[in-house]
Amino acid sequence: MKFKLIIAFLPDARLEDVLKAARAAGATGSTVITSARGEGLEPERTFLGLDLASHRNLGFWLVEEHLAPEVLRRIAAVGRFEEERGAGIACQIDVEDAIGLRRQMQALEKDRNRPGD
Repeated sequence: MKFKLIIAFLPDARLEDVLKAARAAGATGSTVITSARGEGLEPERTFLGLDLASHRNLGFWLVEEHLAPEVLRRIAAVGRFEEERGAGIACQIDVEDAIGLRRQMQALEKDRNRPGD
């Protein structure tokens, strides 16, 4: 089984909706790291030396290769990554090996072998 790792950098306000969208598109789980910081084309503003930028989250999804384009498309749409400045970014990378996924792989195999699919 081949996997892709999807990584998204997004604000708190959209986190829950993006997690739901990823699951609806076939992701079997997610990992979120909170309080990340990033900077785009324009540096974040400060006031008297204090950072005014809100913290961001890093979302990770390890998904089967054939599901990755749809998961990426859905989280980008729900996160409004292309429509709003600072809404977030996402990318996918190839995964050479992965361990600790036995239960997810069994569930994916079961779904794949259901009659009528």
